[in-house]
Amino acid sequence: MGDISKDVNSKFKNNKVKALINIMFTANWITAHQNTFFKPFGISPQQYNILRILRGTDKPLKVQTIKDRMIDRAPNATRLMDKLCAKQLIERIPCPSDRRVVHIQIMKEGLTLLQKISKDLNTDLLEHLTEQEAQQLSDLLDKIR
Repeated sequence: MGDISKDVNSKFKNNKVKALINIMFTANWITAHQNTFFKPFGISPQQYNILRILRGTDKPLKVQTIKDRMIDRAPNATRLMDKLCAKQLIERIPCPSDRRVVHIQIMKEGLTLLQKISKDLNTDLLEHLTEQEAQQLSDLLDKIR
């Protein structure tokens, strides 16, 4: 099992500081693993998140709705969607009543990619946790927020 004190070669003033550093370190560690995982599929974790959001709805969504639902609410969401459009994974649908509004819909190719990813996507990052520990971790993270 890892030890944040050894991983960052540091001692901490108290357990709350240690926990905060551990959360930040672990978040970066998870991000690095996600980037590596999604690279062969030609998308980023943020683009995967957009595809998941669109798969979970039965109608096209406004760009702003997608941005609001994203895990990582990056300001570059529109650019991420542009790249998904270029790959023909999603499509833009102009709103007939308001030309400022654009709806986004997942395409068949996007759904196919999500199916491929689902076959490979696993929770091995959490393999050392029991279901009860995973629930406890999730509850603690919710409590922090």
